[in-house]
This record gives sequence, C-alpha cells and structure tokens, in this order.
Amino acid sequence: MKTLLVLRHAKSSWDNENLSDYERPLNKRGQQDAPRMGRLLKENDLTPDLIIASSAERALATAEAVALACDYDREIQLTRRFYLADADAYLEVVQALDDAIQSVMVVGHNPGMEHLVAVLSGQWERMPTAAIAHFQLPITHWRELAEMDEAELVNLWRPKEVRR
Repeated sequence: MKTLLVLRHAKSSWDNENLSDYERPLNKRGQQDAPRMGRLLKENDLTPDLIIASSAERALATAEAVALACDYDREIQLTRRFYLADADAYLEVVQALDDAIQSVMVVGHNPGMEHLVAVLSGQWERMPTAAIAHFQLPITHWRELAEMDEAELVNLWRPKEVRR
C-alpha cells in the first residue's frame, strides 16, 4: 500500500507586477494556510517520506511551510517539470519513484492538480489553494500506478473547511 498526497500551492500574491508568474510569493493568507495544512498532516500521521514540489516560488514556499509544520526532515525535491504541468507530468514523476518510498507528496498548480485528482479518483473535485487530496494506493510498486483504474480518495481537505 502506497500513499500519495496531492497539494496545490497556497494562495499567492499579485501585488508586485514586476514579478513573473513563476516568481510570485505567497500572500498573507497563503502564509497562514500552508503551515495549518502541514499541522493537519502531522495530526493525521501523514508526514510523507518524500516531498516533490514545483520550483515556482509559491509552490516552494508552500512545500517548505508544510514540511516544517508536519516535521518533514528531509530535502524537498524541486522540479521545473511541475510548473503549470498536466496530470501526466505528475504521474510520470511518481511512477518513477524508488519503491522504498511509501508515501509522497506532490506540490503543484491548477488546473493540473484538479486533473490529477480526477484521473486518480474518477471524480472531479475542486482543489482551491492549499487543498490536500489524500490517496491510498493498493500497489507495491509506484510503476503500477499506470495500471490502476481508480485510487481511493481517503480525504480531501480544503483550508476553509479546516479549523486550526
């Protein structure tokens, strides 16, 4: 059994029009939501073995805040490949993981996050900023993800629905 956590980056700022989309930081709400969602992971004993995040500033800042709050003590892997990626890009990265890793969290952007959740669960779910989808995968090897019809969506946490 493997665990996949799908996290959309927290709310970002549009205040500085001189920054590119890739460089946008988190806004105040994003800075509050990200650690709150990390604490939720810790409380549910879901600290991942590995975090892979888009290298865009807002995704990296989200991953770092969540990691700190859930006591993740490893290096966060960054990839430009997740920047504005479709579901297939996330799936390809996850399918190539070492099987010693039991749980992974991917941090990225919409519409790819919503599409990934839909591909895995067979249902469309809204993934607002800082939302986390928790999947249990009845597989032994990450490559088997390609052969699955549907994964079990155990939980979907949206920041506005989580009070902490």
